Amino acid sequence: MRESIRAWQEQFETFALEVIFDERRGKKAALLRGLLYGLSKLFLLIIKGRRWLYELRIIRDHPLGVQVITVGNLTVGGTGKTPVVEKFARVLTDQGRKVAILSRGYRSKPPPLAQRFKDKILLREETIPPRVVSDGKSLLLNSEDAGDEPFMLASNLKDVVVLTEKDRVKSGRYAIEQFGCDTLLLDDGFQYWKLSGRRHDIVLVDAQQPFGNGNLLPRGTLREPPEHIQRANTIFITKSDGDSNSLRARIRKHNPNAGIIECVHWPLFFEDVFNPKQRENIGWLKDRKVATLSGIAQPESFEQSLLQQGAELVYTKRFADHHRFNQQEVLNTINRAKKRRAEMIITTQKDAVRFPKIDRRDLPIYFMRVEIKILSGAKDFDECVRKICLR
Repeated sequence: MRESIRAWQEQFETFALEVIFDERRGKKAALLRGLLYGLSKLFLLIIKGRRWLYELRIIRDHPLGVQVITVGNLTVGGTGKTPVVEKFARVLTDQGRKVAILSRGYRSKPPPLAQRFKDKILLREETIPPRVVSDGKSLLLNSEDAGDEPFMLASNLKDVVVLTEKDRVKSGRYAIEQFGCDTLLLDDGFQYWKLSGRRHDIVLVDAQQPFGNGNLLPRGTLREPPEHIQRANTIFITKSDGDSNSLRARIRKHNPNAGIIECVHWPLFFEDVFNPKQRENIGWLKDRKVATLSGIAQPESFEQSLLQQGAELVYTKRFADHHRFNQQEVLNTINRAKKRRAEMIITTQKDAVRFPKIDRRDLPIYFMRVEIKILSGAKDFDECVRKICLR
């Protein structure tokens, strides 16, 4: 039942994206785009109204007395946020901060419906602690219960507390009281105004698709109008080629004061999905025939990075973002890759955490481990870290 709901959800998302980006033609698609455009105007009123209620203190925010860093974006999906969160968590930990990453746990497995209903009726929601993905020492949940990004962050960061909970005030308080954290890092938290205090807002802008198609949800992919980037203290231009002058100028019109950092997702090595001890260096792909399997928001940049390393892509299989693979899907990919004479299958680390165990392995399957490499704005990054760590 749960798998069929996920399959329907993915089909709907694929259809919606095709409509949004004008890939669906015909009268029905045009009418739907008109309806979505009208709804996007309503969405804008809701955004402005909600912000106004916070500014007038009709809706109250909650300071917790610690440093709060939000890492987010103006668009939905695909800006490369997780490696930036990881970089900040690693650097701040090295600087002596006790860091907790607070995530919503998007697409994580929820408790049973009956249990959630019972907790709501008995008013027990406030007393239920957040899910602890990592206590800063051990990995405590799997990817399905934790969610892709929290599990991936907890796997890569051994000394950082990772919690999932929709109410980030509650999870922040838990991180402070139970683990002694003094720095809260909100994954996808730019629009989360409920948690305030000594706050530093970091916004990511994808150099390839800075502001989507320019429309707000649901007609486009914007969560807020581009001018709202004025709230950011630091701006990361991700997936940059080092030449983003026109995008910089556009950002500066809305925010003349924020530090701007250009970065790229830099490959470190390839690791066998089923055998962590099996690793290959960058350069290993040169002149090899490769197949790819992915379920991420923008697979084009991942596939392009393999081409830049000299690989020959003979087969690509894409699924919807956050797709949880089953064994047959992986085996089908193996079979088709073999027919194209691929020597291996490459996926992303985000996808690798959702791989099932498979009965046979006719081809090796590796994921590409990446990190953020700063191309320009290193001084702005150092200044950002200095301000955060200034007690």
